[in-house]
Amino acid sequence: QVQLVESGGGSVQPGGSLRLSCTASGYTYNRYCMAWFRQAPGKEREGVALIDSRARSGYANSMKGRVTISSDNAKKSLYLQMNSLKPEDTAIYSCAADFSRDYCTGWQSFSYWGQGTEVTVSS
Repeated sequence: QVQLVESGGGSVQPGGSLRLSCTASGYTYNRYCMAWFRQAPGKEREGVALIDSRARSGYANSMKGRVTISSDNAKKSLYLQMNSLKPEDTAIYSCAADFSRDYCTGWQSFSYWGQGTEVTVSS
């Protein structure tokens, strides 16, 4: 059974940084597309960044230039380094994965989701 577990959320002041982690278990595939999504209070979930097993990455405009997605295949982990955080970045951040392909085609078709980790940006 595939499981995704996020960590690293918390409270930070505007301009601060956080590094989110997502650890995957229960699969043996070497191919994947994995992504970070976020959902702010009262808003729809939106994609933030994605990466495939060939280390090709993409970013949504909302946080582009302030976030970096990375993965560690040996640790089966996904990361999101977030810098220059703003109050509007306050949201639940979740990781998602699809292990049926080694490329990403956008923000759809993710089979597995984590529970999310909360990020609050406030002074």
